[in-house]
Amino acid sequence: MLNLCPLCDSSLVYPSDWAPCPDGRWSVSLRCPECEWRGGGIFSQTLVDEFDEELEHGTEQLLDDLNALSRANMEDQLEIFARALWADVVLPEDF
Repeated sequence: MLNLCPLCDSSLVYPSDWAPCPDGRWSVSLRCPECEWRGGGIFSQTLVDEFDEELEHGTEQLLDDLNALSRANMEDQLEIFARALWADVVLPEDF
């Protein structure tokens, strides 16, 4: 799989550049953010499609994590605001 680093086995390898080749394959430059390995080559459409699916799956995971973190932060802020309201320490000047 193109998403696996040959040096550190990280699954976070991503494309830094790509271009179609005349024979239906793809020239892809790759980078590992964990060990800074850089490589690449000419790959089949099938392998590039599989890589694209892995990248989309990773993007979905990142968005899920971002949404969960955003929700947790908002819940914390709401709890703090609610406590301030109950303690009657929110003044009109605060807005």
